[in-house]
This record gives sequence, structure tokens and C-alpha cells, in this order.
Amino acid sequence: MAKGRSQPDIPGERFDEEKLFDKPEPLKGVRVLEVCSVVLGPATCDYLAEFGAEVIKFEGRKGDQMRYVTPYAYFWKGMSPGLEIENHNKYWMGMHVGNPKAKALFLELVKKSDVVVDNLTPGRMAEWGLDYRALREVNPKIIQLHVSGYGSWGPWTGRTSYDAVAQSMGALSSITGFEDRGPIKSGVWIADWITGLMCANAILSALNYRERTGEGQFIDYLQVENVIRLLDWTWLYSSRTGEDRKRSGNRDLAICPSDLFDCLDGRVALAAFSEEEFRGLCEAMGQMDLEETYRDPLKRLRDENARELLDRIAVWARGRRVEEVEALGCRHGFAASRVLEAKDVYHSGPSRQRGAIQEYEDPLYGNMVQQCYPPVMSETPSRLKWSCRPLGFDNRYVLGKMLGLPEEEVKVLEDEGVVFQWNPSVPSQCPPPGWDGTSGVKIP
Repeated sequence: MAKGRSQPDIPGERFDEEKLFDKPEPLKGVRVLEVCSVVLGPATCDYLAEFGAEVIKFEGRKGDQMRYVTPYAYFWKGMSPGLEIENHNKYWMGMHVGNPKAKALFLELVKKSDVVVDNLTPGRMAEWGLDYRALREVNPKIIQLHVSGYGSWGPWTGRTSYDAVAQSMGALSSITGFEDRGPIKSGVWIADWITGLMCANAILSALNYRERTGEGQFIDYLQVENVIRLLDWTWLYSSRTGEDRKRSGNRDLAICPSDLFDCLDGRVALAAFSEEEFRGLCEAMGQMDLEETYRDPLKRLRDENARELLDRIAVWARGRRVEEVEALGCRHGFAASRVLEAKDVYHSGPSRQRGAIQEYEDPLYGNMVQQCYPPVMSETPSRLKWSCRPLGFDNRYVLGKMLGLPEEEVKVLEDEGVVFQWNPSVPSQCPPPGWDGTSGVKIP
């Protein structure tokens, strides 16, 4: 370090996890009304809630469908992992907004809110008198986002879409898989999660526009169109060559070498595209003839050359342990990393140190350890405050704190069935077994 220059901030100090809750939230003061189910809409609002937006989630009597969508029919303390992961930090209302009295309450909340998000069947909100025109009448600055598989207008409007369908309709499945097999879908709900992320981005853009102009707006977001946007160079290549992009397994068609290779004790992901990186790989392999032949990155991308090169690397990797290949990558400047299992990442020290995985105490479910959204922001980081909640858990808080309704009026709404809570016979709607009746309850 040069003399006379101050030492720069140390990143580890700026991102100290111990100080997470001492820092402000970037979206504090933004109120979002969520009329959503499954993943698309809830994930959108989850992104916002983890950065501090006040999200109020509305459920009908059956609750969000994800209360019953869970891997291998597995539940933990009555909770569905399918529901939990896209529903942090929210307030939970049991209220069907299509009910006339519920609609009036909803519109009162719209007056005090910034954003309404729905992922219902296109036109459903309009049937209830809650389309953008109606919302704007009570709050001219409101932003409404409708997200669905095929949008609120167009030739496919109204068709049912799930993640696997969206991956297929957006052409992602057809380019995924090995060349000698059929199309496959991603192992996670990538079409849902990435669409939710981009919906949150659209909402932030609309909030910025409103900040400058005072104008709200309606956002129509298509899950399928978002998948289309993900397919990097596919469209330009196809339009200019007239050829479909082929499935290539783990091989990257635009970077070579970049693939997964078998080792003695597992698999390793390896990539070395630049001339310097490739030279380092050849040195590590002790095969400098490859560097002489394939120094030019573009030469390596020709199909016959790529196949030969990848075969040579595969033979070399099979005689080594993963740890050895990783060490050689660090020493010689190419990328190499073990293919980790989910449990390895979950228990990863670096992931927890950086806050990608956070540990917190949920007042209902106890100790929780879960992933949190990047980016890691030094002054206004995202955070996990609480997990998903039983159906209607926050009715009194929302109606009392946000609308100022007295307790007796809330009781009347309950007696009339306008607002409701969990059905004791449906465990996935209920608090966990042994709940003391007060933990997690927010007082108006």
C-alpha cells in the first residue's frame, strides 16, 4: 500500500451480519397488497418484502395453493416448504377480496398503499370490480402489476400455465438436455423465480417513475415472455443461421472448454476460455501440445475441435481427485469447482458468512436457516424477519393498525365471514403444534 493513502474499507466489516438489523431497509414505507397464489406473484412480493416493503397477503378460505404443494408430501410442523420459501416477512389476511364487503375494505387499503400485485386468471380482478381503472379511481398513484403465463391480452390469454409449461413454451426446455435425448426442464421452478425477480424490478422501475412524475401505472407481465428473454444468444443465432439451437448437455457451445467432468471422487465444473486461462489449464495437465494447437479461443469452438479437446480433458480429470483439480485451478488461473450437493451449500461457511444463507429465530417455528436474496448491500441489506404464517394470522393487526377499525367491528366482520382464519381440520393452514396462542401475534 502506498504511503500517505488511507486503508480502504474492509468489506467484511461493512457487511457484518451481526449488524444486519441495525441498518435501515431500502423499501421501508412501501406498502404492497398481494392477491396471489402459487409462486409467480408471491415470489415477486417476497423479493420486495425481504428488502423492507410492507406486504399484505390475501388468501381465500382454501388458502394459497402452495399450502398443499410440497416435495414428497413432506410437511414440517404443519408447514409446507413449497409455501414457505416465497412468503417471508408478510402480513397474512384471510379475506376473499371478491366478497362485496371485503372489496370495500380492500379499496380502503388501496388508498393507503403503493402497489397491488395479482397473478389470478386474467380478468378475475375486473370481475370483482378491482381492475386498474377501479383501483386508480381511489388512488391515482397506485401501481398494479398483473403477472400470468400468457398475459391479460393476446391469443393465448387465459390458458393455464405452470413452470414446466412456461419453460416449454419459451423454448428453454428444447435447448436443455443432452443431444442424444429429448428436452428436459430445469430442476427448479426457474420460470417462476426469474419472472418474479423481473416483476419486482418492474415495480421498482414504476416506483421510480412515480417518484419523478407522480403517476402510477399498470404492468402486464408474461411468464413465457420472460423465459424467452433468458435465452441469451439463441434468437440472434437462429434468426441469422436459420438453425435451431441444439441441446449440448453440460457443454457450453460458446465457451470452450466449459463443462462438467468426472473425477476419482466426484465431479468438477471446469472452464478456461481466455488464452491465459487455457494456457494455465494446459500447464496443469502437462499437455502443452493442446495450447499450441488450440491457443485461439475461436478455433476451440468449432464442433470437431471442441469434442476432441473436451475428450482429452475428460481423460485427464478421471485420474485425479476433485480437490487436486480445484487446487490446480487456483494455482494456474482457470476456473474449477466441485459440483456441490444442496446440503453442501446449505451448510457452507462462506454462504452463511456473506449472508446468502441466514439463520434467525421465527416466533412460530423457532430456529430457521434459509437463503436470502442478493445483492448484498452494505447500508440497506435484505433480511429474513419471519417465515410464512397461518391463514388469517394478521387479520386484527391489518384491520386495526392500518385501517383503524375497532375490535368490535372486526368481530362483526369475522361473524359475517368477511374475514376468517385457519380451518383447524387443515393442518397446513394452522399454527404449528404446541403454539402458545400469542407468539408472533402483532398487536394493532
